[in-house]
Amino acid sequence: MKLDKTSRVKGRLELSNSKLNTILEITNAINENSSKHKLFSILKKVLVEDLNIGSFTLFTFNEKWRVSLNEKVESTILDKIDIQKVEKSFKEIEILNSTTISGLECFDIVIPVYHNENPLAYLLLADLEDEKIEISPIIRHLKFIQSLANIIVVALENKRLTKEYIKQIAVKKELELAQNMQSLLFPRKLPNSKNLEVNAYYEPHSEVGGDYYDLVELNDHKTAITIADVSGKGMPAALLMANFQANLRALLNITSDLKELVKLCNNKVIESANYEKFITLFICIFDSKARTLEYLNAGHQPGILKVNNQFRLLNQGCTVLGMFDELPKITSEVIKLEPYSTLLCFTDGLSELEDANNIQLEVEGLKKNMDKSNNLAELKDSLEDKIEELKEGSDLEDDITFLLAEFLR
Repeated sequence: MKLDKTSRVKGRLELSNSKLNTILEITNAINENSSKHKLFSILKKVLVEDLNIGSFTLFTFNEKWRVSLNEKVESTILDKIDIQKVEKSFKEIEILNSTTISGLECFDIVIPVYHNENPLAYLLLADLEDEKIEISPIIRHLKFIQSLANIIVVALENKRLTKEYIKQIAVKKELELAQNMQSLLFPRKLPNSKNLEVNAYYEPHSEVGGDYYDLVELNDHKTAITIADVSGKGMPAALLMANFQANLRALLNITSDLKELVKLCNNKVIESANYEKFITLFICIFDSKARTLEYLNAGHQPGILKVNNQFRLLNQGCTVLGMFDELPKITSEVIKLEPYSTLLCFTDGLSELEDANNIQLEVEGLKKNMDKSNNLAELKDSLEDKIEELKEGSDLEDDITFLLAEFLR
């Protein structure tokens, strides 16, 4: 009798040591950043060789449910299991005496694995054939099996989350770099001379955007002023706009004929975007000697010109760039400027801002801001205040850009 008791105690000690060694092995494997395959292999070895579990299946979730481990369960049975029903039905360990879920009738126990209240895995266990449930190795080692499954599955989830976090940090760094690079596309210094004063505002929808404005001095008395908008948002739009900016600046060195210029720009956009995106463009050339403003509007929001308290919408031009091989009917217009005429150029992200009643700012709202401002600085402040007012309580739906020019004397 004493020998039997001693044997039982030794057996329990050996089993306890074996379990501790298993946990140590798994912990070391996790610390060494071992692969999913190795961790699941340890679990399989313990279940099959150490605990003598007859058959089992481990479902894990990573974007979708899949079988990560399987022992002696036929694929025809696995195909019957509706894992979404399992997910809804089992929150804790349960004995499957009378389940109605198809495919589970060959299993005895379900062990759910949760992390932050989200199901990560379901371990389905079955005994050896004809073995009584009360002496089943599953029942005798249930808590140990549950602990192993939790340790491994949660460790793999934490590893996945860490990788995802590192990836997000890398993407954020890349976007910050792209944002810094894009900022170099905009003019660093805006004119403020006896003839011309310019101010501007730009806020992308995300880190980078598809809006663009620029000023290019063509000679000592001519300055090109432009604003543009790429269809779409984010990185693709920003890349196309960067390409367009480089092409436009290069083409302005070749010609200042606006009709010829937009034809060449149209070809460049088609080459870059292959008809999949388009660009709207407003461009004008201020001649301080002749006191004229020549403009062309390629499908963009109309520039608003205020002359002697009267408003003109600058909408002569053509259709958008990048849609047609040949631009139909291109027109431009030359306007004789009075001293202190003011021009507001903008993208639709500004004019389509909405108030609490879903009423958009539109051109009339912009005119009101121009009317109540005595100079360019006041107008810029007024528009920025309006943007902040309309953005409050709502998400930014588009890039917002405007450019102001006052033609002094």
